[in-house]
Amino acid sequence: TVPDGINFIASAELVTPAVVHVKSQVSFSPRSRAQRDPLQEFFGFPQPEENPRNPGGETPISSGSGVIISPDGYIVTNNHVIEGATRVDISLENNKRYEATVVGTDPTTDLALLKIEGENFPFIKFGDSDQTQIGEWVLAVGNPFDLNSTVTAGIISAKARNIGILQGVENNLQIESFLQTDAVVNPGNSGGALVNLAGELIGINTAIASSTGTFNGYSFAVPVTLVQKVMDDLLEFGKVQRGLLGIRIGDVNAQVAEQEGLDVVKGVFVSSVNDNSAAFEAGIKSGDVIIGINDIKVDN
Repeated sequence: TVPDGINFIASAELVTPAVVHVKSQVSFSPRSRAQRDPLQEFFGFPQPEENPRNPGGETPISSGSGVIISPDGYIVTNNHVIEGATRVDISLENNKRYEATVVGTDPTTDLALLKIEGENFPFIKFGDSDQTQIGEWVLAVGNPFDLNSTVTAGIISAKARNIGILQGVENNLQIESFLQTDAVVNPGNSGGALVNLAGELIGINTAIASSTGTFNGYSFAVPVTLVQKVMDDLLEFGKVQRGLLGIRIGDVNAQVAEQEGLDVVKGVFVSSVNDNSAAFEAGIKSGDVIIGINDIKVDN
């Protein structure tokens, strides 16, 4: 008996056909495990000597997931799944295979847009991650450990998480505002779908909090409001168009509030403003605290 409003079956049947298996041939020089990029290490890049399909180790296979977002074959995945790839192969749930073209990538959000040729593909509609509530049921769909079309369930544990996993990319313009869930995510889930019970895409599974490389309780997904912006820009411009405010910011907490003599303990503290920037022209000053944007409360 499935309680009203908690129907995992309907959502899983709706979205599973649109989550694909992404396999990339990747060229890189053999490195020790200690030198490996943590995103690559977690999400399925075997060390060359561990790849039975290529004993020479020059073109190891990266295995991840992707989500079809339009009937004409556009697919969103993580940038680290296809980064450095010489060939990207897509396998659908019905076992049909396609070679994908990389339309564009955005390392600052760890997202990429792919394209396969065809029409009438199953796809997942965008939801609204801004309206997602903490405690809401969600499903994670992907291909962990090459186990195709795996569905797990959990809840939204937190929103707007910054876990520092995209450090040092593109002049430190990286954006981390992850949805945190307790849905089980493992190597191979990267780039897969996080959906609500209406079968709407609300995030792209990207990372976990783990000291072992496997699931330890929490996973993180790029929210779909950010995904949609990045995909639209990659499709139209080939790269992401970014507006810069021109401010240096940090989260307000009790310590910052005491040091700066603030009468609020939540919000965004403006530590400096660049001359002639958009923020400067708008009248934002050093020492200001941003507590809301367009009537939406801002805590961090």
